[in-house]
Amino acid sequence: MGIFERFKQGLKKSRGALFGRLGHLFSSNRLDDSVYEEMEEAFLAADMGMETSLQVVERVRRLARENKIQQPSELPPLMAQALTEALEKVDPTPSVAADGPTLVLVVGVNGAGKTTSIGKLAHYYKSQGKKVLLAAGDTFRAAATEQLVAWGERVGCDVVRHVAGADPAAVVYDAIQAAKSRKVDFILCDTAGRLQNKDHLMKELAKIYKVASRELPGSPHEVLLVLDGTTGQNAISQAKVFREVVQVSGIVLTKLDGTAKGGVVLPIVQELGIPVKWVGLGESKEDLQPFSARAFAESLCEEE
Repeated sequence: MGIFERFKQGLKKSRGALFGRLGHLFSSNRLDDSVYEEMEEAFLAADMGMETSLQVVERVRRLARENKIQQPSELPPLMAQALTEALEKVDPTPSVAADGPTLVLVVGVNGAGKTTSIGKLAHYYKSQGKKVLLAAGDTFRAAATEQLVAWGERVGCDVVRHVAGADPAAVVYDAIQAAKSRKVDFILCDTAGRLQNKDHLMKELAKIYKVASRELPGSPHEVLLVLDGTTGQNAISQAKVFREVVQVSGIVLTKLDGTAKGGVVLPIVQELGIPVKWVGLGESKEDLQPFSARAFAESLCEEE
């Protein structure tokens, strides 16, 4: 299945909700202010946020004038163009080390799909011919380590782990040493998601940073924040809090196939300036995909 087909299938609920509100307008013959007002309301319902919705609708309006559009039925491609432009303001390309293993630190609250995303990310890189090592840095929860080990077995990756309650930085240290000796391409490191104790988490992550940068200069090369797409605007609130704790370089937005609020991608990029780098478009291990602004926008705005 190609990238556009995956996005189209994964965004089915969001696209259906959008066109459920706008479909009758596109079949009318009047292109006036009421059409743009309805478009704005539809974008808001898709969780794009007020500021982003206003900006995108204004861009669609300008594009319609520039292209001398007179029929509402001609607007969906312009919507897709406006969304693509907004999303391409930040680069979603995953960061990779110039030499040696790439260390990816994965953060997020428990329940967002963090460990599952690591497993799917490992599968993606393995399918690209890369050697991947997993590090069970969420030592606070034994279940998190067990889940990561299960994913390691499922996708064929070794897992570096310590006993429950061990120092997460020690896990990262051992993972880096193992990666160097085994000539690993990617180290994917799970971390605890205890935001209710922000100070403790900050200290824990600071120690991981210190060990990582000492043992593998330039690392962590990527800090990915996993957000549950079904939580809509709450995902943005989480991103703001995590940004206070750690330097987030990219977002993994999970469960987009299970929500009609896929538009939350827009305010994450527009308001926070953080690129969405990966999206979860289904439940299979192949359904975590690198984010494509064009595939996302065209899949969301293509009529059924």
